[in-house]
Amino acid sequence: MRADNSISNDTSRWVKKPVSKQQIEPLCNSFNISPLLASVFIRRGITEGKDILYYLEDDLRFQHNPFLFSGMEDAVERIMQAKEEGEKVLIFGDSDVDGVSSTAILYEELVRLGIDVQWRLPLEADGYGLSIAAIDDFAAQDGTLIITVDCGISNNEEIAHASDLGIEVIVTDHHNPPEELPQAIIFINPKMEDSLYPFDGISGAAVAYKLVSALRFAQSDFYNAEISILELSQNQQEQCFYADCIKIRNLVKIKELHEKIIPGQTSIYDLKLPYFLQGQLIYSWDSRTTLNLLSQIFGSGIEFNLNDLRSEIGAVIPSVKNKSAAQIKALSQIAKYTGSEASEIESIYNLYVTYCKKLIADKKPQQVQDEQKDLQLVALAALADIMPMKNENRIFVKNGISSIKKNRPRQGLAELFNKLNINLDGLSSTDLSWSVIPALNAAGRMGHSDIALKLLISNDAREREQLAVTINKMNEERKDLVSNAYYKIHDTAQQSIQLHSNKLCVSVDECINKGVTGILAARLMQDFNVPTITLTYENDICIGSMRSCRGFIATSFLDSLGDIYINHGGHNFAAGFSFHKSNLELFLKRVQESSNSVTLDAETACIDIDAELPLEHLTPENFNLLDIFDPFGAESPELILMTRGLKLIDTMVLGKKEPHHLKMIFETGTYKIPAMFWGQAERLKKDIIIGKKYDVLYNMSRNYYNGTKTNQLIVKEIVPAQ
Repeated sequence: MRADNSISNDTSRWVKKPVSKQQIEPLCNSFNISPLLASVFIRRGITEGKDILYYLEDDLRFQHNPFLFSGMEDAVERIMQAKEEGEKVLIFGDSDVDGVSSTAILYEELVRLGIDVQWRLPLEADGYGLSIAAIDDFAAQDGTLIITVDCGISNNEEIAHASDLGIEVIVTDHHNPPEELPQAIIFINPKMEDSLYPFDGISGAAVAYKLVSALRFAQSDFYNAEISILELSQNQQEQCFYADCIKIRNLVKIKELHEKIIPGQTSIYDLKLPYFLQGQLIYSWDSRTTLNLLSQIFGSGIEFNLNDLRSEIGAVIPSVKNKSAAQIKALSQIAKYTGSEASEIESIYNLYVTYCKKLIADKKPQQVQDEQKDLQLVALAALADIMPMKNENRIFVKNGISSIKKNRPRQGLAELFNKLNINLDGLSSTDLSWSVIPALNAAGRMGHSDIALKLLISNDAREREQLAVTINKMNEERKDLVSNAYYKIHDTAQQSIQLHSNKLCVSVDECINKGVTGILAARLMQDFNVPTITLTYENDICIGSMRSCRGFIATSFLDSLGDIYINHGGHNFAAGFSFHKSNLELFLKRVQESSNSVTLDAETACIDIDAELPLEHLTPENFNLLDIFDPFGAESPELILMTRGLKLIDTMVLGKKEPHHLKMIFETGTYKIPAMFWGQAERLKKDIIIGKKYDVLYNMSRNYYNGTKTNQLIVKEIVPAQ
């Protein structure tokens, strides 16, 4: 679009990557999806079943097992030991939404377990992460175990101090680990190389939720129970048998064995199978058939004690009790996404996991309710910390929003939603990101993160109501602070870019409230499209935030500036730090010198289009694309679609104080579709004319008003149709 905001006929910036029929058909056939959906997946690089799964499924059974963390079993054992021995436990969190949510999730579960637990968030004097003062205060109470949530991975000095005082520390975190790790007894961090967890993009609250899920599982009969599943198959052509075994502990596969057995040639003493199964509780899907095959192979002189898995699972899941192993594989939802890699025993294992979880849920319905409450906070944290909206994060956010809608908001959120006038019927990830999360974050930014935490964990309805009012007021104060500071520093921040090789923006000003450095850095980064650092100082301490873009890793850059920090850390594109004011000149000098070697991904003016919808395909049914791709967020932006030849049949100017926005009605020939063009009201009659046809670039959206749901377009660009 031209700078004067008038309509141009140029659509050269609208780029739609070509997709072939040969690419589309396999996805349509494998996953039973439409060519439209398949084409969007392909353009977004989502072509493997393991990735497509998280767009087509939202069942919690598709999340990863918490015991995949290498340290999870040790963490559970240590916490249960603290319960048994009556130890004092401290949960130390962070002050943002992720940290407060993490603390609330773990605190509530440890209270349920009857553990003597307390919580603490950073005080203004503490800075980021676990503090010496917090450790000393806890030691004075004879505390013996600290569990960090959403922090701790960089607190080497503090954890060493705790150890000197006889306090053990479990670190649960999700920030990038430093080269030298602290001496904690247990780490649960998906970003650590030896974590063994299959997805490193979860929030700190999700890590806490995984720990809580493991603690809940530890209260079941399946905890630490080892079983083996054995399946035999006969290959008539090769005149042999194949033995497939999986050993399971805490519902995680810990060992596998696959052997070929040739009758008359393979002795049982030549096989690994007997040793693999020794001392195990052994299951087979159809134990009678498996025993018959074993007799054929080894004769009747060797006995195997097998339990029949089909009868056990069939009693809980009746739909499978008459199914063969081959039929179980055909029915397996998970197998659909693993393709040729799936096997009968893999499908039986997946079904066994589902069976165990169903048994636990039936026996402990309160745990299911507690999990739903936790997921509301996990969803908030994923959006607040801008976690990549892929893999199990999609399941967390979908289930969290669904829980809010169906089960109503949990305590604390209910009161806050009421103050913010949140419409639950139309609640989306965008509503949470733009309204709820900033309000919750405001408490921490204004130096009172404890108020947000108390709101979430208080059992007193009157107290929660008062806290929600306080947070709402703080949010308004936060908005004023950001607005005033942004106006004051904008021009000097822009001028700093040239001083930093046109690759960095740096702003230092005492007027900036330390609680909003991150917000300001993010806004300046969006304005100038370069990584941005904002700094303020109070007394002898400088506090800053960095927000990055265009492929530049913030934490690596801060690391490269040398050992000048009190503390620093964060994520690839969002980091924080502090140092003594005496180092300010040195810090700024190093940043400027380093800017010469900064490498940024190239800027592009092109707009990638996910799909072109012809007029006849712009139907209410195709708005279901929203349900598949929502939640949107990091690494999963809103869909950008294009339709040619939309006829504009009506317009209306909207705006509460000033008429800035343009509401439009387009006609497809079959349907009339409303659309919003934000901030473009002045173009009405100037170059947007009723009765003309236009090519439109847009996002799909839904509007909820007075209980009515309406599909609508959010116009990005518009040009006269050719």
